[in-house]
Amino acid sequence: MPIITISVTGKPDAKLSAAIAKEVTELTATHLRKDPTITAVAINYLDPQHWFAGGKSLAEHGSNTFWLDIKVVDGTNTKLELEAYLRAVFAAFGRLLGHVHEESYAFVHEVPAAAYGYGGKTQEFRFISGRLNAA
Repeated sequence: MPIITISVTGKPDAKLSAAIAKEVTELTATHLRKDPTITAVAINYLDPQHWFAGGKSLAEHGSNTFWLDIKVVDGTNTKLELEAYLRAVFAAFGRLLGHVHEESYAFVHEVPAAAYGYGGKTQEFRFISGRLNAA
């Protein structure tokens, strides 16, 4: 049930957005074991003239970039899973956007289960309910 917010350089492109959402959802399922049926992805586009790295715009660098921000429940992934996910995300954006600047970022927020949820129910509530139902 992660929510993933992504910003990329370029003009809005529905086909690219669909490809990004598909790839990121699959990587999130594979590396972080998150259910793809309840993974949400929002994509924003920024003109490369308005995104700067090292004091120069990405247009000046002649490259693309991205920022991926994902929220997951604290303690549900290992450091090795997180490392593999970040590596896979960077590689995927290299394929999807082409010539990705090294100063492209992915940030995994690990948040408390009591402070995170969807449909009006926290993840902690879902966990406890599941355990009670299993008993």
